Amino acid sequence: QVQLVESGGGLVQAGGSLRLSCVASEGTFRSNAMGWFRQAPGKERELVAAVDWSGNSVHYSDSVRGRFIISRVNANGTVYLQMNSLKREDTATYYCAADSRSYNVGDKFRGDYWGQGTQVTVSS
Repeated sequence: QVQLVESGGGLVQAGGSLRLSCVASEGTFRSNAMGWFRQAPGKERELVAAVDWSGNSVHYSDSVRGRFIISRVNANGTVYLQMNSLKREDTATYYCAADSRSYNVGDKFRGDYWGQGTQVTVSS
């Protein structure tokens, strides 16, 4: 079973940047597609970005495309979410997730394993 631990959340002003990290404790991380979801109070959980096992194929939601970058380093079992040009509407709890499949399935990404979440708050 994959265990995921996120870090890097915090408070940032609008227009600023943050980088989230997610470390996987289990060796088969290298074969899992990885993704980031977010959930704001009163809203449904939203898939923000996903990356296939190799790091070469990525998917972004329309709301973050061009501002966020997902990447992974399989050697250290870590997936990152670089968030630039942050907006107030990006405020949410961000969750790292692993899909048991390896390839990029776009918006069909499925969170089979979840981290505990990290809070991102963007102030005006």
